[in-house]
Amino acid sequence: LAVTSAKAEDWLTGWENFDFAKRTIESSKLEGASLDDLKMLRGIIFGRHGRVFKDADIRKYLSERPWFKPDANFQNSTLNPVERGNLDVIREAESKQHEFIQPGDLRFYVARVITSEQLGEHTGGEWRVLGAEVEAIHGRRFDDEPWLQKYFEERYWYEPSSSYEPKQLSEVERKNLQTILAAHKKQRRVAISPGDMELFQNHPITEEMLKGLSLHELRLLRNEVYARHGMTFGPPWLSQYFFFQPWYEPVEEGQPPPELSPIEKQNVETIVKTERRLHDELATKPLSRSVLEGMFREDARKLRNEIYARHGMVFKEKTLRNYFTGLDWYKPDPKYTDTSLTAMERGNAAAILAYERKADSVNDAIEG
Repeated sequence: LAVTSAKAEDWLTGWENFDFAKRTIESSKLEGASLDDLKMLRGIIFGRHGRVFKDADIRKYLSERPWFKPDANFQNSTLNPVERGNLDVIREAESKQHEFIQPGDLRFYVARVITSEQLGEHTGGEWRVLGAEVEAIHGRRFDDEPWLQKYFEERYWYEPSSSYEPKQLSEVERKNLQTILAAHKKQRRVAISPGDMELFQNHPITEEMLKGLSLHELRLLRNEVYARHGMTFGPPWLSQYFFFQPWYEPVEEGQPPPELSPIEKQNVETIVKTERRLHDELATKPLSRSVLEGMFREDARKLRNEIYARHGMVFKEKTLRNYFTGLDWYKPDPKYTDTSLTAMERGNAAAILAYERKADSVNDAIEG
């Protein structure tokens, strides 16, 4: 099955007769195979179980195979250990050919330090997946981000664990995670982002430095000032977020609240001022495209629902309900209807929804 000058189609046809469930692929047999060849080969293993791919190329290839029987109920649990091992061999071969690190590659960098040059540029969804993948390898769940949890549940290698803690990350993995976050921040052209407040415990931040951050990110940033002193949080979305930060050490129950330094208090006031301005502008100004660019899909969704929450909409979805219940300005109103919205608010909600739909199509294309 060595790759020759024959067409890739012939090469793949040869692999179609290989019993991936019982025989192990030798990595040497993949030498010379192109990325497209490897991707299709991976598709064949899944295709034997009927998986329907989002990737158009794999989907088309499998649809033309007489043996392919699509199964909308496909589960990764149908793969046996030999098949999973073969998929690992293929994915590692793919990762070695990627010009830049892609979603799905981080499993092969558990003990290897990555550089910003290896990361290249990515969409907002891809950046989120890359950062999350470092922890997903160890079983972290992402219940506060349903789309992300679903993404990892669709990965054959993912084994969720309720006992995961950030302390399980090695020093190399921690460095890699910081490199990913820093590279994403640089691409977004933001000066500061959640996780950076350690750098500003003795230095003031300005409103200019907060440009480009979403309301959700601003709230995380503000609460991080307190979290750096061990403060515990009532809202589930906040407590869960900080629990998964490797630097977070909550104070023991019954301990007095943390004391902020004068500069930290000033920084909190600066963030609050920016938060209030953005919050109010949802009702008074057309939302500019620059506000949305680079925003994660879930952040955009929170921003759109913030327009409804301003008027007291009661949210049925637990994730949104928990999020807004934790904000002091939110007053649920069972009598809420969309007629409460102004024309400006309706226009901004529509603009955000259009962005979400585009983000959906981008994120759903990430196979990993």
